Amino acid sequence: MCLAVPGKIVECADEQAVVDFQGNRMKISTVLTPEATVGTWVLVHAGFAISTLDEHDAMETWDYLQSLKDANQDSDPS
Repeated sequence: MCLAVPGKIVECADEQAVVDFQGNRMKISTVLTPEATVGTWVLVHAGFAISTLDEHDAMETWDYLQSLKDANQDSDPS
């Protein structure tokens, strides 16, 4: 399964950016999203920002991912 994760651009130079994923930061390529600038929320897959999105949608996605994590922990017998 492939998953794109939302993050917020905190640094941007040329076609590269640093994205914050709820406290974790990663350098990514913005070649597919040239409109993205500092403060833009992007969906990141395999080191590339593949689209932009608004903050509400980003937070909704993070909430969903957290609920999956919580459900998985609840079902883990260890």
